[in-house]
Amino acid sequence: MLMDFPEHTGHMTLQGPAGDLEAMLELPAHIHAGTPVAVVCHPHPPDGGTMHNKVVSTLAKAFTESGYISLRFNFRGVGHSQGGYDHGIGELADCLAVLAWLQRVRPQAPLALAGFSFGAWVALKAAPQGSPVLMVSIAPPVGFRDFSDIERPDCPWLAVQGLQDEIVDAGTVLAWLERQAPRPEIVAMAQAGHFFHGQLVPLRAHVKAFLQQHAPQP
Repeated sequence: MLMDFPEHTGHMTLQGPAGDLEAMLELPAHIHAGTPVAVVCHPHPPDGGTMHNKVVSTLAKAFTESGYISLRFNFRGVGHSQGGYDHGIGELADCLAVLAWLQRVRPQAPLALAGFSFGAWVALKAAPQGSPVLMVSIAPPVGFRDFSDIERPDCPWLAVQGLQDEIVDAGTVLAWLERQAPRPEIVAMAQAGHFFHGQLVPLRAHVKAFLQQHAPQP
């Protein structure tokens, strides 16, 4: 377990419940003890999801450009992370371990949670224990995963869904989001498919606008 927070952008290794977790830390231009940290979760591992996914990388960039430290990591069994795929149970434990480490080494830093697809589901499941100050969900896989026990995060929440999504049904996702109380900020991107091909620049702009609107108080 790393006991000190790194001072530079780069790859790092964290201790997870199933062994080492490969991670990527990106720092903004200026940091202090209270600089917020965003943890970004990646898509479904058996379908090729990794922390290097373009949507995940776009999320991380939006956070760092908005003054956040961003931390993305590979779930167990992905890349150099040890262990094997655990159908969301172990992946949630991985996310909670990363959050617990951050709360130890940066206790004054507000935490944000974000995720794409499967990672959005994991991030939402982690929210009750992680107590994020912000949540960003990109294409949450409503209808593919069990959302019945998801609690609405107690913080500002952005949800972005592509209307041309070829993986999850956009109508099902939007209907679920509309039922949340209070309703999250919902962005429906008319030209975007599930992987936001050709739409990463406007996706980043939507996320950055939300982050600017809900900047954590120092």
